[in-house]
Amino acid sequence: MMATVHLIDDDESFLRSMERRLRGHGYAVATYPSVADFLMRPDPESPGCVLTDLQMPKRDGFDLQETLAKSPNPLPVVFVTGKGDIPTSVRAMRAGAEDFLTKRVAIGDLVAAIERSMHRDLRDRESRSRRTQARAMIAKLTDRELQMLLGIVKGMPNKEMAVEYGLSERTVKYHRTVLTRRLDIYTSVDLTRLVQDAGISTEELTAMAAAAPPGPRQGE
Repeated sequence: MMATVHLIDDDESFLRSMERRLRGHGYAVATYPSVADFLMRPDPESPGCVLTDLQMPKRDGFDLQETLAKSPNPLPVVFVTGKGDIPTSVRAMRAGAEDFLTKRVAIGDLVAAIERSMHRDLRDRESRSRRTQARAMIAKLTDRELQMLLGIVKGMPNKEMAVEYGLSERTVKYHRTVLTRRLDIYTSVDLTRLVQDAGISTEELTAMAAAAPPGPRQGE
């Protein structure tokens, strides 16, 4: 899908002027007179970024920023405001804004901020995709496979895992082989990276292993 610059401002003349400028630089642009109109857009999962005014009636730019941060598709935000000060800009940046600009910003600086936002959105989408895929792979593992994965993430050698789980080293090797074949991942480094991509802590993985339905335990 083509990335879109979502432009939000209650000043209609500024909205139309900025739309023309951005379209002149090759961007797909969608405009909204309010935060509420933006949040009701027909395709909330599409890629892009948000350029928004700070002070608007009912719901302001900070309200929008907070709402986006909690959404499944938290598009990067660039504030373009007529009124701003250092404390306000600091607040915006600490909350994750890509930039905080005035409405008199040079077009080159605005384009640079948009490009950073677009690249950030792409990276974030790739990260979310890896997370979803990694979590789906791990969710299919049996309790014993999760135990093996946990031991690998902790850096435990087979002998230590055998003691920890009450198995023989031979049985540990067997289940490690089952695990790697199921995931089609064959190194400890890549298995650890899978857990990292999933955003799963060792504590969470431990809980998952305890809660997982039992799988076949040949050789025990």
